[in-house]
Parts: sequence; C-alpha cells; structure tokens
Amino acid sequence: MIAILMTLAFVIATLGITAWASKSSRGAISFFAAGRNITAWQNGLAVAGDYMSAASFLGITGLIAFYGYDGFMYSVGFLVAYLTVLLIVAEPLRNSGKYTIADVLAYRLSPRPVRAMAALSTLTISGFYMIAQMVGAGAMVSLLMKETGIDFRISVISVGLLMIVYVVFGGMLATTWVQIVKAVLLMTGVILLSILVMGSFGFSFEAFFAAATEVRYTENGVTVVRDFLQPGLYYKAPYGPLNLISLSMALILGTAGLPHILVRFYTVPDAPTARVSVVWAMGIIGFFYVLTTFLGIGAALLVGRDTIVANGGINMSAPLLAVALGGDLFLAFIAAVTFATILAVVAGLTISASTSVAHDFYSNVVRAGKPTSPKEEVFVARVTAVGLGMGAVIVAILIGPTANVAFLVGLAFAVAASANLPVILLSLFWKRFNTIGAVAGMATGLVSSIVLIGIGPSFLGTNAIFPLENPGIVSIPAGFLGAILGTLVRREPQAERQFTELVVRANTGLGAEKATQH
Repeated sequence: MIAILMTLAFVIATLGITAWASKSSRGAISFFAAGRNITAWQNGLAVAGDYMSAASFLGITGLIAFYGYDGFMYSVGFLVAYLTVLLIVAEPLRNSGKYTIADVLAYRLSPRPVRAMAALSTLTISGFYMIAQMVGAGAMVSLLMKETGIDFRISVISVGLLMIVYVVFGGMLATTWVQIVKAVLLMTGVILLSILVMGSFGFSFEAFFAAATEVRYTENGVTVVRDFLQPGLYYKAPYGPLNLISLSMALILGTAGLPHILVRFYTVPDAPTARVSVVWAMGIIGFFYVLTTFLGIGAALLVGRDTIVANGGINMSAPLLAVALGGDLFLAFIAAVTFATILAVVAGLTISASTSVAHDFYSNVVRAGKPTSPKEEVFVARVTAVGLGMGAVIVAILIGPTANVAFLVGLAFAVAASANLPVILLSLFWKRFNTIGAVAGMATGLVSSIVLIGIGPSFLGTNAIFPLENPGIVSIPAGFLGAILGTLVRREPQAERQFTELVVRANTGLGAEKATQH
C-alpha cells in the first residue's frame, strides 16, 4: 500500500509538470525541443535521467549480483560511452541539426531516402529500448503483486498510458522535467541503498571486497563458492572474450547513435551549453555506475542468489536488497523510484521516435518536403506517440517479465552503433560521403544487427547459428563498410560542395538553430 501511495505521489507531481508544460508549450520548437531554453545543468540531469534506465538500475544490479566482475562490465561500457558523445558528436550535432539526427545527414545529402532510413532506424532502436523498460515495469510490480493485487499487464498498461499523457500534452519540456525529477530520486535511492550496504560491513571497503571473493550460492544443485572480483563467471569460454569485446563496442559506440539521447542536445541554446551538459551528465552517470558495484555485490552477499531466483529472478536483485536492508518502507520507495525511472525513459524514447516520424518521415518523405505547418507536425507527432505507446504495451505484455532488461538494452545499443553512428561520423568528417553511402550504411547496420540477434543464442539458444549474444563486433564494421562501399559507387558533387558549409556550421555554430524567447 505504501508503494502505491509513493508511486501515486510521483505520478501526481509529474502530471502537474505536464499541465504546466502544456501551457508553456507553443509551436513545434517548444514541443520538439523545449524552446531550446534548457540550461547545461538541467540538460545534464535530464540526459542522466534518460540514460539511467530500468536496465541500469534493475538489470545491471542483477548482472553484478549473479556474475560479479563480468556484470560490472556493463557499467564500464555505459559510462565510457559518453567520451564518444562529448568529444565527437554533441557540439557538431547541436550546430548542424534542428530536431533529429537526420537533420545532420540531410544537410548535404538527398533528404527523402536519408530521412526515411533514419526514421526506420530510430523506430527500431526505440522499440528495443522501450520493450526493456516495459519489461522492467512488470518485473518491479511482480514483487509487490501479492500485497497490491496489481499484475504485470496492469503495470505495463499504466506506464503506457502515463507515457502517452506526458508526451502528447507536455512535449519535450514535460519530458525533460520528468527526467530531471526522476534522476534526483534515483540518485537519492541508490546513494541511500549503497550507504546501507556499506553499513552492513562496518563501512569497511576491505571487509566488503574480501566478502565478495567468497560468494556462496547453489549451482546445479551443489553449493559453490565464487570470487566475484575475478572475470569469467558470465563471459565463459569459448566465446566469452569475443562476447565481451562485442558488448563493449556496442555500448561505447552505441550511445553516440541513440536517438533519444542525441535529441537532448537540441534542447539547449547553443553548442557550448551542449558540451557542458555532457560533462554534467558524465559526472552524475559515473557516480551512479560506481554505486552499482555496491548494489550488485551487496545483493549477492546480503540477499543471496538463491533467494533472488526464488523471488522473481535476476531483475529483482535491487528491490530484494532494499527489503533486506530497509524493510517494506524502503522497498516502497525503491519501487516508486523504479516506476519513475521507467516512466521518464519511456517518455524520452517516445518523443524522440514520434519526432522522427513527424519531422523526418511525414514532413520530408510523405509530403516530399512541401511546406507543413508546425501545428501539423506536432499533431502527427502526437498521433505517433499514441500509436507507439499502444504498440509497446502490447509487445511487452506478449514477451512477459522474464528477460533481463540490461541485455535487451545492450541489443538496442548494438543497433544504434551499427546503423546510426557510422553515417553520422562519415557525414561530418568525410567530404566524399553521399546519399547512397548513408542509405547503404544505415540499411547494412540495421539489417546485419537484427539478423545476427535473430540467429544468435538470445533467440535460438543452443541451436544458435551466430555464437555471440551481442552482434556489435560484426554489425558495427558492417555498417561502416556498407557506408563506405555505397559512397564509392558514384560521386555526388552537390554533397561534396555542401561539405565545407557543413564543417563551418558544425564547428562554429554559424546559422545554427536559436532558442526561442520567453
């Protein structure tokens, strides 16, 4: 009951934010980019809120609780990824685009084919990510089901409806502030939980990590003792090292291709602010991922893998740790924070996908670039948000609460790194790059990553044709190769002539989109 009340308090607060944002939101620039008036620290918190998803909190904590060091590799990859964003993507993207990553590509390439492929890629990536969040929502509620009477389906439907309300009525401004509130709540919960974990070991790092070298659990009916500070529990021979390399490539390169992260840089006034906001985000995200060590190993030591398996599985490691250390009241708080986490991330995914459909596909492909009013674009985006929300709810209910959410998000990163990143980088830094290369690169990266996932162990188990769980080690080079070979088919003089102008704009901000006046 307490969990429901805390969750309702968050929902009421965020609906209030949405009502305020709907009054402040006027026109397309307000709906899609929050008027470009978000400050650096606000955007940094919002980026962190968008990034620290249910996969991070539930999934990575669970992986560390089950596999120790190998699970922590997800945390390392997620954090290091922001160096790619900071050093290569954030500033040129903000200077060159308007609402979506396709704006950068279409600046010097043929807009219709490029925008159509970019919209398809965005929908695919957002779909993987959204399913992971919905699964997390159902998994969280499954722990509370006996007390509340709320089952998996009701939880998923509730998240879907609230997400639609945030996006349809509040746009990017509401989504931004929901993510800021969520980031503060999540960091508060994680810090408190970490303090309680260390308190159980007398606030001694030596005692904590010494205990982590002797973690006991049942494996195949036999009690085993494992050193959680050593690699090899998850990434085992013969393909363990390749799996780890593939995952690392997907995480480190994938962030710079995630549509819902990249669109956040259009909400700030200028490129320097975008750069500073990345620094803010890195600090917050880095601190969070360091703390996942204490959550995961703490769950392994204080709750136990056997108990976690018996009470909902790997995704329940963090909630069960909260019960063990703080009782039902703390569990209620963690449940409310998790619900807030899922809502905020799903709202961010929805607005990035609906923006791409409205701005890229409808305005520039369906309407062939013919003038469309801002109201028309916003209307299409709102209709798309409703459709996406309903689709995500149906798929999540069909899949059920069993899959590890960190793994699902890892696949989304692989698709982003394979389909989006190669064409973004080549468009910004290779003069010869052209429309054929962009379409071929996105298509090759998208198809190869999805096909390899489909024939991999995630879906086919022991009958897998492709042996690796994450396809990044193959699909990322395939995306670059497709883009390069497509470009070499024939030259595109117009694209080459526009390159110098793009370089000037990307590096100086000359002609970049401006903030609206309050």
